[in-house]
Amino acid sequence: MVRDNAAMPSVAALPRTAFATLLLIAFMMGANHVAARLAFDHGVSVATAVMLRSGATALAVGLLLVLQRVPCRLERRERRALPVIGVLVAVQSWCLYSAVARLPVALALLAFNTYPLWTALWARLLYRHRAERRVLLAMPVLLVGLALALDVFGAASGLSASAQWSRIGAGVAFAVGAAALFGLALVLTQHEAGRLDGRLRTAATMAIVALLAGALVVVEGGAQLPRAAAGWWGLAALTLLYGTAFTIMFTVLPRLGVVGNSPIMNVEPVFALVLAWVLLGQKIAAVQLLGALVVVATVMALGLRRVR
Repeated sequence: MVRDNAAMPSVAALPRTAFATLLLIAFMMGANHVAARLAFDHGVSVATAVMLRSGATALAVGLLLVLQRVPCRLERRERRALPVIGVLVAVQSWCLYSAVARLPVALALLAFNTYPLWTALWARLLYRHRAERRVLLAMPVLLVGLALALDVFGAASGLSASAQWSRIGAGVAFAVGAAALFGLALVLTQHEAGRLDGRLRTAATMAIVALLAGALVVVEGGAQLPRAAAGWWGLAALTLLYGTAFTIMFTVLPRLGVVGNSPIMNVEPVFALVLAWVLLGQKIAAVQLLGALVVVATVMALGLRRVR
C-alpha cells in the first residue's frame, strides 16, 4: 500500500462525487486484500502476489506519466530517498500480505491501521517533531480497540491468552511490522520526497517493489501460482483492484479537487470485514466488531485532524 499524503480539504467539504470515489477506492483496497487471501489459500506465494500486483501498478501509473507528460526530473535528495522508500514499501507489502495470509483479513488491516502512531513516532525520532496532543490521546484508545478486535486474551474465542497468541502472534507481528515500516515510509516521503509528483513517486516505488519481490521469487525457486481456479480469480482480482485503485487515485481524484490520502479511505477494514464474511466465511465476535469500530473511528479522527 502506497498513498500520497498531500493535504486535503475536510471530508465535510467534499462533493458527493469525490466522496463516492474515495469510498470506491477504499472498497477496492479492502477487496484487494480479500482477493489476496483467496489466492494464498490456493497456493500463491506472498512474493508472487506482491511482484505481480506491484509490477502491474507500476506499468499503469508509468503509462499515466507518459500520457500526461509528467516531468521525470529528480533532485539529488530525491534520488537518494526513493530507493530507501521503495525498499521500505517492498518489505511492508510483504509483511502485510503475510499478515493477511495468517489472520482474518479485517483484523490484519486493523492491526496495520496503527500506522499513524508509528508515523508520529518516526517523525519524533528522525525530525524532532513533537506529537500532537490529539495523537497522544488517541494512542491508548487505538490500542484498546485493537486489543478487543484481536481478542488478545482469548475471551471471544474461548482460548487462553497463550493459546490465542500462539494462533495469532505471527500474523499480528507481520501486521504491526508493516504498520511501522509504512509509517517510516510516509515520514521519509514527506520530508525527503514530498515535492516530487505523486505519480512519479508511486511509479518509481512500485517498480522497486516489483523488482525486489521478483528477486525473492527467484530465490524461492520461481513463481508459486494457484493450484485451483479460485486462486487464479483471487490473483487476477488483487492485481486488477490494486492497479485500478491507484489509477483512479491519480486520474479521477485530481479532477475532482481531491488528491492523496483521506480519512474516508480508512474504512477499508470495514469493507474487508464484510467481504471476507461473505466470500471467505470469516467471522468475528461482537466484542471484536466493537474493537474494530473503535480502531476505524480513531484512525479517521486522526486523519481529520490533519486536514482542518
